Amino acid sequence: MRTALLQSSGRPGSVEENLEVLDEAAGRAAAAGAGLLAAPEMFLTGYAIGDDIARLAEPADGASAAAVAGIAARHGVAVVYGYPERAGEAVFNSAQLVSADGDRLAHYRKTHLFGPFERAHFTPGEQPVVQAELDGLRVGLMICYDVEFPENVRAHALAGTDLLVVPTAQMHPYQFVPESLIPVRAFENQMYVAYVNRVGPEGEFDFVGLSTLAGPDGVARTRAGRGEELVLADVDPAFLDASREANPYLTDRRPGLYGALV
Repeated sequence: MRTALLQSSGRPGSVEENLEVLDEAAGRAAAAGAGLLAAPEMFLTGYAIGDDIARLAEPADGASAAAVAGIAARHGVAVVYGYPERAGEAVFNSAQLVSADGDRLAHYRKTHLFGPFERAHFTPGEQPVVQAELDGLRVGLMICYDVEFPENVRAHALAGTDLLVVPTAQMHPYQFVPESLIPVRAFENQMYVAYVNRVGPEGEFDFVGLSTLAGPDGVARTRAGRGEELVLADVDPAFLDASREANPYLTDRRPGLYGALV
């Protein structure tokens, strides 16, 4: 499945303009043969927007979700996007997967909040593994800081995730995460990992870009630079099967020794 990563910070504070950016990117992704388009963390509203996070937060089935479903169906491409989710009094940092038919397939709430900014604005999620079937692949969702916890990604591996999609807002000086950590996560867990970042200055943050899709051999299939761009790479189920057959990490585990981890 060809996968497109939209490296962009969109237009912080404007849901309408961000939906337009997403629509244009979906058209380009579909024209390039992509079956999936992934956008960054908090793409619909912007990340460093302070109290506007709560003001712009919407239910998982709200107006913006309907708009994204329309974009996906119009272009015939599945979409993963990040947004602030309103659920009663709580606001979650969430991501949603919508099928190419416009159906909502999976919804995830960020479980590990990074730093005082996120802890001031969000409630942490409690479900670590969220998956859906898409074009013969088991697609898992995670958000940014979550992927830096090896236990999180291993849980996805044990649950059979083939492609882990990680909308992110990774800032300077943590560029080693897309450069080094993401390929290692893909290799040690025998999966593809699509890590799609924001880019450039926004509020107090400077997002580093470097979006990447890494394969189960630890090799980046594509890597963006430091500007806004759409990059594409293929997720190959046959290569994934062969890699899992050749690599014994998951079969050589000894869970009885790991009790001290929890």
